[in-house]
Amino acid sequence: QVQLVESGGGLVQPGGSLRLSCTASGIIFSAYTMGWYRQAPGKQRELVASIGSGGSTRYADSVKGRFDISRHNAENAVYLQMNSLKPDDTAVYYCYAGWANLGYWGQGTQVTVSS
Repeated sequence: QVQLVESGGGLVQPGGSLRLSCTASGIIFSAYTMGWYRQAPGKQRELVASIGSGGSTRYADSVKGRFDISRHNAENAVYLQMNSLKPDDTAVYYCYAGWANLGYWGQGTQVTVSS
């Protein structure tokens, strides 16, 4: 049984920082591309950042220079460090694991950026 469990969301003021964590079980973690997506109310789910099995990273233009994705294969974990947060970053953030034609989602964690 595959499980992706996110944590670290919450309420933060503009300009603040949060670190999201996702722990995976039931997969060969090191083989998977891991990603963070987000979905704001009334909007489509969008890719925020991804990290391949070899460590290559990809970011949405809107978060480049502010967010940093990393993975720790020994802990089956992927992280998203979010700095200089803006109200537009408010969304539910989802962890994703993908390999070949397989894909799995976490349950999501709410991030709210507001003063």
